[in-house]
Amino acid sequence: QVQLVESGGGLVQAGDSLRLSCVVSGRSFSSSAVGWFRQAPGQEREFVAALRWSRNMASYADFVKGRFTISKGDDRNTVFLQINYLRPEDTAVYYCAVGFRGDSSWYTTSSASYDYWGKGAQVTVSS
Repeated sequence: QVQLVESGGGLVQAGDSLRLSCVVSGRSFSSSAVGWFRQAPGQEREFVAALRWSRNMASYADFVKGRFTISKGDDRNTVFLQINYLRPEDTAVYYCAVGFRGDSSWYTTSSASYDYWGKGAQVTVSS
């Protein structure tokens, strides 16, 4: 059974940086697309970034504007989301998701298309 666990969240001040981690068990990230989403209170879950693992190609939501970086870990089981210059509006639960399609070019910004999800990591940014 595939499981995802996020970590690295917390309470930070505006302007700080955080690195979120997503670790998979039960299967590696090889031949997958890994997505990060976030959900603020009262808001819908929104796409943040995705990584096509085999091609090591990243895609980002427009609002990211260079502050977020998605990257691989040294193993095949970890993906990071680096967030710099945090803003209060970045406050949300951040979720990691993975989809397996056997197509190295596949990824999606649609949360409905990912196969497995973590339980999320809370990020709270104070002003």
